[in-house]
Amino acid sequence: MNGQAGGEGGRSILIVGGGTAGWLTAAYLARYLGGRPGVTITLLEAPEIGTIGVGEGAFPTMRQTLRFLGIDEAHFIRAAGATFKQGIRFDDWRHAPSSEGRHRYWHPFEPPFQADGIDLVAHWLAQDSATRPPFAEAVTIQHRVAAAGRGPKQAGEGAFDGPLSYAYHFDAHRLVELLAEHGVTLGVRHLHGRLIGAVRDEGGAIDHVLTDRHGALTADLYVDCTGQRAELIGGVLGEELVSVRDQLFTNRALACRLPYDEGAADGLPTMTVATAHPAGWTWDIGLAQGRGIGTVYSDAHMDDDRALRTLAAYLGREPEAVEPRLLTFEPGYRRRPWIGNCVAIGLAGGFLEPLESTGIVLIEAAVAMLAELFPHHGPIAAPAARFNALMTARYQTITDFLKLHYCLSRRDEPFWRDNGDAASISDRLRDLLEQWRYRPPGRFDFTLDVESFAYFNYQYILYGMGFADEDGRSSSPVSGEAERLFRKLQFFGERAVADLPSHGDLVAAMRA
Repeated sequence: MNGQAGGEGGRSILIVGGGTAGWLTAAYLARYLGGRPGVTITLLEAPEIGTIGVGEGAFPTMRQTLRFLGIDEAHFIRAAGATFKQGIRFDDWRHAPSSEGRHRYWHPFEPPFQADGIDLVAHWLAQDSATRPPFAEAVTIQHRVAAAGRGPKQAGEGAFDGPLSYAYHFDAHRLVELLAEHGVTLGVRHLHGRLIGAVRDEGGAIDHVLTDRHGALTADLYVDCTGQRAELIGGVLGEELVSVRDQLFTNRALACRLPYDEGAADGLPTMTVATAHPAGWTWDIGLAQGRGIGTVYSDAHMDDDRALRTLAAYLGREPEAVEPRLLTFEPGYRRRPWIGNCVAIGLAGGFLEPLESTGIVLIEAAVAMLAELFPHHGPIAAPAARFNALMTARYQTITDFLKLHYCLSRRDEPFWRDNGDAASISDRLRDLLEQWRYRPPGRFDFTLDVESFAYFNYQYILYGMGFADEDGRSSSPVSGEAERLFRKLQFFGERAVADLPSHGDLVAAMRA
């Protein structure tokens, strides 16, 4: 079949590539633009190219995305093998394990508790750093709930609602299957085939693409979701990747999936565990049918063989008993993910690293922006400059947020020492860190349109890593009212642990 990827009389969109980026883009655009006359959406997918599956965790924004798509939460839990995620636990990031023990801190999704006239963060800073509880434990009940293995809600509560903020862990392959099925019900036309080339017109835009099964396909807008291959935005249009390897050093991962040991699933974790090692970190995600585990590292600081031994040691196995998949990536982004009639979303537009689930966060941000900016009339490239500016700024702010996790470490291995080098920290982040020596991060430090993380996300990382442990942070006394509020939060946390179901029971009830 040769011809246009869409129908006649309206604007047609051809998404090249499936995976999480392709099918989330297809379903979202179909939902957002489906009511507009003449808009057609086609997705071309090569069946032999599988989902990479690095990002098997999401951020709380995923709840709003699924709700918007019209996917029932319980159906999502069943179909995607999903579990609930209430944040991330960071082990050994501040310092390496020693005879004095290990350091651990939490980044919960629930913001610090707010009370009229009482700034709990300031009062926590005023307490003695040697005796006060950890920041996340002091200012939110979610730390206690997650540590106890409780779910963030009751099974009978409304879809995507609950007393605590949460996201999900999921099987990336099964999520893609769910999004594809849902996208087709929303009217997405699904073509199986492989892109073999593209032809540009006299102005340099894409005139049509060539496929192995469907001949030439044309569209008003081409969406490149071909992953790191970036076949259209990079291969055809020549937009180079801007590397941020000078700031974020990791560029490889060894990933595997393991079944639970007998009875281990009964204690289903409700957070991602991120454990630092000499040249990076290891993720450990609890899925419904097993654990997703991978070690992320910098090949400038650790070779593949040592990375395999590091992963095997984490798993308590011999290296020859572990058969992980090697994933490689260059941390960076394209300054112009939208050129002419082509826009790149997902890995084709850029990728930083798996930390904090930013891969899927950036897909969500890009597709929501594309949907809202989509030009139904006039030049198809009219929103490109605005889209590019916002996405570039978002990549830069996320790079700073991820760097924050590394540059505060006191580990003495070369990888960690290099991360603490001021030359590897952006001017913006260095300036903010200097200001935050005298006050907590606040909302005026950030421009919401280009931020994926709120000021309190920065607070959890800063204070979890001991940034406020030096003398002179705050000289204000802790008020009696603040002390009462701290005790009340502890009481509410204990009540929540008693009232909420175990995470395993919650997932089982929603799957039933």
